[in-house]
Amino acid sequence: MQVILLEKVANLGNLGDIVKVKDGFARNYLIPSKRARRATEAAIKEFETRRADLEKVAAEKLAQAQAMGESLSGKTVTISQKAGVDGRLFGSVTNFDIAEGLKKLGFDLVKAQVRLPTGPLKTVGEHQVSVAPHTDVVVDVTVNVVAETD
Repeated sequence: MQVILLEKVANLGNLGDIVKVKDGFARNYLIPSKRARRATEAAIKEFETRRADLEKVAAEKLAQAQAMGESLSGKTVTISQKAGVDGRLFGSVTNFDIAEGLKKLGFDLVKAQVRLPTGPLKTVGEHQVSVAPHTDVVVDVTVNVVAETD
């Protein structure tokens, strides 16, 4: 299916690009999340008339994400979990737990914006984690996992 992108989508394209994607990806993700529209003649003409407005909105989102990235950079999130005597956790710390910890610090993030390149954290200690409030803005945050005391 051919769609026209209404905002930048990672690994797919930028605002205004007409790309061919699988039908299910377009129907189930891109179109419902308002990131794309079907690339019909009418939709392309409408997009060209609204292009300046969409670019302005995209620039505002990028500016907000850059400001959030600057304030997030170098932050430390402390998460307590039950752990054994050897420092291994009973369970793990996931991107959801880290996003919740950042919400407590006042940053409005969803779990998809927290990137764990090696998977969930399973040991006590400090770990570096990437947070991406925007596709173009990626900052490193320190996650300090501590053993929970009863």
